[in-house]
Amino acid sequence: MSELTGYLAPEGFLTELTQELGSAVVETHGRLVLAHAPPTPVAWVANVWRDPVQIPIASIGDGAKKLRDIQRNWALYSSGHHRRAALIVDKLPKVSAKPLTFGTPAPVAPLGSWTLIAPDMMLAAASCSSPFPNGEVAFVEDRTAPSRAYLKLWDVLTLLGERPKPPELCIDLGSSPGGWTWVLQRLGARVISVDKAPLDPSVAMLPGVEYRGESAFGLDPRAIGPVDWLFSDVVCYPKRLLTLVQRWLAADAARRFVCTVKFQGATDFEAMQAFAAIPGSRLLHLHHNKHELTWIKLDDKA
Repeated sequence: MSELTGYLAPEGFLTELTQELGSAVVETHGRLVLAHAPPTPVAWVANVWRDPVQIPIASIGDGAKKLRDIQRNWALYSSGHHRRAALIVDKLPKVSAKPLTFGTPAPVAPLGSWTLIAPDMMLAAASCSSPFPNGEVAFVEDRTAPSRAYLKLWDVLTLLGERPKPPELCIDLGSSPGGWTWVLQRLGARVISVDKAPLDPSVAMLPGVEYRGESAFGLDPRAIGPVDWLFSDVVCYPKRLLTLVQRWLAADAARRFVCTVKFQGATDFEAMQAFAAIPGSRLLHLHHNKHELTWIKLDDKA
């Protein structure tokens, strides 16, 4: 099992991940896809397992000991032999699964992943891309938010390790009812909030929020002026969002972008590739995304 990389697909998106990886795929274990290649950028992945290895085990205790001998912290992805895997977990040091308070940095301690591929064989990777078990981050929720869309923004800002701050100016496209505007205003940023539909009154009245009741697609980026961050959770086809992003890029009117790419019907791989090809950007699936991806471009021109 040398020179392998493991890719854990988000729940429900194994087909998208295997299509991205193509002929490199050698086998799958539930949502875990093994590929013959160094880690490669893919979007439909919750966690990347770097250099996974097979570890033969003689017993439950032997399995736990062999993991502890490598490092302390491990997260199980249970792909089979679930009862036996759970008994091994019971013999490992506990990894905190408490919901994260937004604003708390992501964990920095190494967190490996493992699974049982046979009763006497583990597959384990000491190094993974996500600091959260199986790439799943849970937050202490705030019920005062106007919609649950705020969790996506908490998710991406936590992973990035940076966020808008005073007195930065953000534009939030497709903002109604105001979940993302609510997050940005609480961070101390100024927000131009754009949507034909109205904001929740509790958000519209917040200081530092300017609501514009118009279409995001009708805006002239140069007329808005330069903004520090462009956020978009607009409901539209990916290629229409791509046109909007390209217009803002051509106008050099935003320093940083965080945009939800929403798929209506089949996944548009051609549009995905076009977003991924934009220099300095990333395309990823957040734990709180549904049939959508998040496109990020953080080139800082300050």
